[in-house]
Amino acid sequence: MFSADPRVVPEARRLSRVSFEEMLEMASTGGRVLMLRSVEFARNHHVPLHVRSSFTWEPGTWVVEEEPSMEQAIVSAVTHDVTEAKITVVGVPDRPGIAARLFRALADRGVNVDMIVQNISADGSTDISFTVPRSDVGVAQDVAAALQDDLGFQMVKTDSSIARVSVIGAGMKSYPGVTATMFETLAREDINIEMISTSSIRISCVVDESEVEQAMRALHAAFELGG
Repeated sequence: MFSADPRVVPEARRLSRVSFEEMLEMASTGGRVLMLRSVEFARNHHVPLHVRSSFTWEPGTWVVEEEPSMEQAIVSAVTHDVTEAKITVVGVPDRPGIAARLFRALADRGVNVDMIVQNISADGSTDISFTVPRSDVGVAQDVAAALQDDLGFQMVKTDSSIARVSVIGAGMKSYPGVTATMFETLAREDINIEMISTSSIRISCVVDESEVEQAMRALHAAFELGG
């Protein structure tokens, strides 16, 4: 495991040890070294993982349970994902139950929704944006279109030229400056943030796909993750 994809960030360094929680976040946000379910299985059964390359005798990365004495990097890695698309349902009436019906219909068709943002306008309507796997865009569009007359929204827009960039680190839980540093770094690079989601050890931003590699290199440098 590296602090970023070395094909995008040449300065990426090998991580000697990460926690299961960090590895789960990496696996779900674009770090495709391990399948998500394999990490969950190992964590649930308290089995440490040793991730190594088959092309070298160099040490790999240990994935272990987090211990109180374990030194926690504020940010351990920067990941990216270019497999999602953004769908925006425009002009949704702002009343209870609308979002529930939309996302229930998507769930019933097997569409996995990731990030969600709702913007409320002054006229009492709202825009709901969410990301889905690009392979599910057609199904998601069909589901939304079938509900248009019933729910009373204006239109459905799709953007498949997005990417998600994430910073991950167990130490973020006790350090308040990571969000500000991430946003300031992207602003200096003139990269617009379209959506944001967070967990206790991760911050993810949706940006234009053409800018995701620039964003990765800038964030990797800003958090001093190089070897």
